[in-house]
Amino acid sequence: MPVNLQNPTTQVSEILPISGINIGVAAAEIKYQNRYDLCLITFDNASIGAVFTQNHFKAAPVQVCQQHLTKGKISGLLINSGCANAATGEEGIKDTLLTCKKLAKLLNCQAEQILPFSTGVILERLPIDKVNSGIDKAIDDLQSASQQSWLNAAKAIMTTDTVAKIYSDRNDIYTATGIAKGSGMIHPNMATMLSFIATDAKVNPELLQELTREIANETFNQITVDGDTSTNDSFVIIATNQVGDLITSKEHPDYSELHKLLLKITNSLAQSIIRDGEGATKLVTIKILGAKSTKDAKIIADSVALSPLVKTAFFAGDPNLGRILAAIGNAKIWDLEIEKISLAIGSSQANTKNIIVVEKGARAANYHQKSEIEVQKIMQAPEFILEINLNQGEAQTTIYTCDLSYDYVKINSDYRS
Repeated sequence: MPVNLQNPTTQVSEILPISGINIGVAAAEIKYQNRYDLCLITFDNASIGAVFTQNHFKAAPVQVCQQHLTKGKISGLLINSGCANAATGEEGIKDTLLTCKKLAKLLNCQAEQILPFSTGVILERLPIDKVNSGIDKAIDDLQSASQQSWLNAAKAIMTTDTVAKIYSDRNDIYTATGIAKGSGMIHPNMATMLSFIATDAKVNPELLQELTREIANETFNQITVDGDTSTNDSFVIIATNQVGDLITSKEHPDYSELHKLLLKITNSLAQSIIRDGEGATKLVTIKILGAKSTKDAKIIADSVALSPLVKTAFFAGDPNLGRILAAIGNAKIWDLEIEKISLAIGSSQANTKNIIVVEKGARAANYHQKSEIEVQKIMQAPEFILEINLNQGEAQTTIYTCDLSYDYVKINSDYRS
């Protein structure tokens, strides 16, 4: 069960259409039966920002996307689930290019104007006949993006996700809607999943690329489920250039409003990935304060968030503080002053006070059996906050992670069956 994450099927009215976007979906049966698994998103005269995985085993579609983005105008996205088309060599590249050519012919554009994306099992080639048949079906379904078509697109890109991930919002000027998929193989090293966001804003392409990278660093690069970065991670922002004045620099009066809107959309999608982490029962916010640098803060946060012992303690709701301190000490920071470190645990609910459990690198003077029972109750809730203050500087960071449950092992041991 996802952690406090509502199925968007029940709130389709909250999904906002974006002018200039067309969506079509199909059930191509690439791996899954009786569900959408292929999606087209098309547009005219849009600006594109995109960032991709830094895994050395970049999937064929990632390599093709990076090549096509150097060619100029992009007219559409082709996304399939069920097969990652990763570690498939030259054949994988050829397969990807064949699907781009197929779609380009139907859209009356060049193959270089198509960006392909895949997600699913690694080391398996695309079933070209099924993908091509799915493209035909998705073309027949292609229509101006509606609330339902956005939801269908969110469903089509799912793999081990238990719910579709979609979020919309607007401000006084712009509207934005985004979808994402991700549940396991989630760790910051660029984007950590697939996500596609569209806005009706007019944005210079170079500025949008810079904005996309910044937003990825602020949101998708601040989440981790299991420490594994996928071969297919991709994050794309599409600006359809329909509304407002053209934004060409960060000094433009509307830039900050666009940045805030896209940040809100992306942060909501990022947290939804953690809430739906494979087997997750807890959403844990880890705040690092008082670090000498942001880099040090992130190293500490990752060391804690990725420790299997810490994550299983989260699952049990067990305030096994020694595991957390050991994970802090395991971080590769050679000048860490452990005698300055404090630790507090608190509820995610507003207006609640954190309980200090460690101060000056040892058990806090007021942390006894009664307060440990209170901490245990906090940690047994679906969401809680772990605050680590290094007391060695001014830098800080916040990341979101989940626990490690029995179901994580079950899901991943059964993934190919």
